[in-house]
Amino acid sequence: MSGGAPTPAGNIVLRTAAADDLRAIVRLLADDALGRARERDVDPLPDRYRVAFEAIAADPNNTLLVAADDDGTPVGVLQLTVIPSLTYQGRPRALIEGVRVAASMRGRGLGRRLFDAAIGLARERGCHLLQLTTDKRRPKALRFYQSLGFVASHEGMKLDLSD
Repeated sequence: MSGGAPTPAGNIVLRTAAADDLRAIVRLLADDALGRARERDVDPLPDRYRVAFEAIAADPNNTLLVAADDDGTPVGVLQLTVIPSLTYQGRPRALIEGVRVAASMRGRGLGRRLFDAAIGLARERGCHLLQLTTDKRRPKALRFYQSLGFVASHEGMKLDLSD
């Protein structure tokens, strides 16, 4: 098909990530200029990725959600973390991090499907709020999050603790 809108995302399955998905997830995270500067998509993967994956998988407050293609390969990913909180009368909040959709799959509704699933999980867990940050150098991502109803209501700040 040429010209017109991109075709839908086909037979994509949303599921919790498995250990076998780790290489594909790192490849997704490294697949843009910002990601290439901070990720290490090398063979073998640095052991820190496996350690982090195992910690996420073992933590009931974390869900690493992937969108897998017909072959089972992740073509989209996000991490949802439920954070217990004393604010808002002790209601938890949720945080989304590490969002990425394969460049070849963008514009087909896959990101929206991932977010719909994450929003559903956050609601199931009783969260009163779902928050995320986005890099200011990703204006398309900002517009996408706004189209989902996210509002830039606060000024986000970060402190780099790397060596």
